[in-house]
Amino acid sequence: MKGGASSYGYAAKRRWRGLVIGVLGLVILSMLVPLVFLLGLHNGFRSAGYASEQQRPTSESRIGYDKYEVRDAWNESEDVLRNFTNKAKNKTFGRGSKHDSQATEVPPRSITQSPPIRNQNTNVGAAVGLPLYAKDVVDDIGKLCEFKFGSYCHWRQEHREEMKDTMVKKLKDQLFVARAFYPSIAKLPRQDKLSRELKLNIQELERVLSESTTDVDLPPQIAKKLQRMEAAIAKAKLFHVECNNVDKKLRQIYDMTEDEANFHMKQSAFLYQLAVQTMPKSLHCLSMRLTVEYFRSPPNDMKLSMAEKSTDPMLHHYVIFSNNVLASSVESVNQAFHVLTDEQNYFAMKLWFLRNTYKEATVQVLNIESLKLDNHSKATLLHLSLPEEFRVSFHSVDSPLMAPIRTEYMSIFSHSHYLLPKIFQNLNKVVVLDDDVVVQQDLSALWSLDMGGKVNAAVQFCSLRLDQLKKYLGENSYNKNSCAWMSGLNVIDLARWRDLNLTETFQRLAQEMTTREESVEAVALRASLLSFEGLIYAIDGAWILSGLGHDYGIDIEAISKAAILHYNGNMKPWLELGIPKYKHYWKKFLSREDQFLSECNVNS
Repeated sequence: MKGGASSYGYAAKRRWRGLVIGVLGLVILSMLVPLVFLLGLHNGFRSAGYASEQQRPTSESRIGYDKYEVRDAWNESEDVLRNFTNKAKNKTFGRGSKHDSQATEVPPRSITQSPPIRNQNTNVGAAVGLPLYAKDVVDDIGKLCEFKFGSYCHWRQEHREEMKDTMVKKLKDQLFVARAFYPSIAKLPRQDKLSRELKLNIQELERVLSESTTDVDLPPQIAKKLQRMEAAIAKAKLFHVECNNVDKKLRQIYDMTEDEANFHMKQSAFLYQLAVQTMPKSLHCLSMRLTVEYFRSPPNDMKLSMAEKSTDPMLHHYVIFSNNVLASSVESVNQAFHVLTDEQNYFAMKLWFLRNTYKEATVQVLNIESLKLDNHSKATLLHLSLPEEFRVSFHSVDSPLMAPIRTEYMSIFSHSHYLLPKIFQNLNKVVVLDDDVVVQQDLSALWSLDMGGKVNAAVQFCSLRLDQLKKYLGENSYNKNSCAWMSGLNVIDLARWRDLNLTETFQRLAQEMTTREESVEAVALRASLLSFEGLIYAIDGAWILSGLGHDYGIDIEAISKAAILHYNGNMKPWLELGIPKYKHYWKKFLSREDQFLSECNVNS
């Protein structure tokens, strides 16, 4: 018995000790919480209710993919560049940029250089007559959207439909106010009737809004329901309620609405990226029909007849990387073309070019996956990689309200481009064209360029210099004043390339950078900029007009004068998402009498 009493007393003491500790903890919290509010520390908590709490973008620039990685279409993890301050103002690629090195002459047919054309669809404020400060805010919001979601924002703005939802918006506003007042009214004594009235009106409007998105969807008696809600809110405002409670509820509702809007924005951007990367049904049909026809009725092999021309260094040789039959079939000039494709599209392309002759031009279709190159790893040959496309966003810290952002779109060589010297061992110079270009004028003048020991003649982008990318490019040695450059139109001195072993340099840099767990596309961008550093010969921007795959504001006159049109960006001319007013310049080369094009509805 003595032992039991002792045990009971010890347990009781432990319980009392726990209660004492709990009381002391509550006392300390009761002192700290008011102190937090007095010091204003609670303002750091997330709430989008006030403009003063709006998150300002960090001072940085970033490079994101505008074409690859659907699953990361809106994810911050797609960034391959962070934390460097923009010190230059961007210009549009191929629209008269100034270069430090000597530029080439304009093509024989005069091409006047037009000033940069801004996208007229970006400034939403100008269209609706907002005050000047409101225009700036709306324009900056659009730039923030493009910074995060890329060309989807241009497409969304261009295809935005005006919704007739004035009454729906008014109902939502009243619903938000009623929700904010209801918790306070429900706590008041002897106001059960008003509390019940508010609750019923809230439930009724929630039911209506769940079934309606425009005014046409609203039920006939909606005006009376709105009047009842307004009357209930007016009664609620007669009572003295804690403003903090109403403020807190409105903030919660605002945050929920903002989260919902962000969710729908991300979902739409994802579907846009999915549509961009999905081959249209008509093109899939064309590729399959050509492949089946090739094996059903094998054409005469013309390898022997083309062998001499395809390796003749005296001819003008053009190289195109493509996995799209139509993208590489547009007529350019009467020269020798080498189309590099993958095994899946090889037979379709081969039959296409056998059925469609281009005057006296020689067209050689090569399956890059079946090539046997000396001293090259087999793994690199298993996949055709097209030119890599990126969007580059610039931030500045000078704006007092919101950091202005400028986003540009660039394309650069992929891993497959670095196989050119080994694929064409008998050639000393080639012109490389992306498969999303249309040639409108003679390119013969490019073959008389004196590149002065440079390897790659390209349009430079001197608003972006390597010095601005030092945190991205690492500790490698390079000229800080070297400019970025674009693919699309490139004159390559293969002899000089071989002398400098640029392929080995690229592979070494790519291997070193792969350890950073970056994607293949990101590695290609970094390694390409460093591999060609100091080896770029700047050609005049009048040779090529870029942006037809993302910019709705390009001047039609500038398009008609350009030697080459570059549809860089997501909105390619063969996609349904392509910019309608630019599609004509690509579609006019398609034959309306071709059997396969008609049967697959490609011309529609």
